[in-house]
Amino acid sequence: MIRGRAVWVVAGVVVAAVARHWHTGWGATESEKTERLPGDEYPLSRFGMRATRALTIAASPERVWPWIVQLGFGKAGWYSYELLDNLGRPSARSVLPQWQQVAVGDAAAPMNPLQGVDKSPWRVAQVAAPHVLVWRHPKSGTWAWVLRPLPSGGTRLVTRLRVSYAYPGGLAFAPILELADFPMYRKMLLGIRERAERHR
Repeated sequence: MIRGRAVWVVAGVVVAAVARHWHTGWGATESEKTERLPGDEYPLSRFGMRATRALTIAASPERVWPWIVQLGFGKAGWYSYELLDNLGRPSARSVLPQWQQVAVGDAAAPMNPLQGVDKSPWRVAQVAAPHVLVWRHPKSGTWAWVLRPLPSGGTRLVTRLRVSYAYPGGLAFAPILELADFPMYRKMLLGIRERAERHR
């Protein structure tokens, strides 16, 4: 009986590891996963997650950029599952001029519906429109957006989310939280692509 349980535990660990490797590198090439990106210079705890996810968009960086800078609750939404990440409110289907000016130090990526946009702990750490945007949380992470022009006139969008976990409590729930977050993250990227391509 003990041996049988051990086999299931080992199998579960292996499956979790494979799933984590897949979802933390969704859409990214091997070189994109390992290269150094803006934001990587900020130190984080060694306990955490680094997810590099990417996709190709048939629109120029100038067309993609506006959809990224307006992301967040209380702004354009997250272009994802509205009931889960925007209290059921539909995400914007157009570029919102009031959220297009971005500077270092600005509040970014508001996620908490109980806080105003300006209360978000995430801040703009780096900005080089329309190619680089880095958001930074003072304690727990960085989120980089890199938009690379392609010869076709399109964009290769590479994102990197780095998150620190409190040890040891945070580590216990990390696999569940990561798997729950990935579908929303993926839908957000697809939502950016759909909007940018539709409005090019």
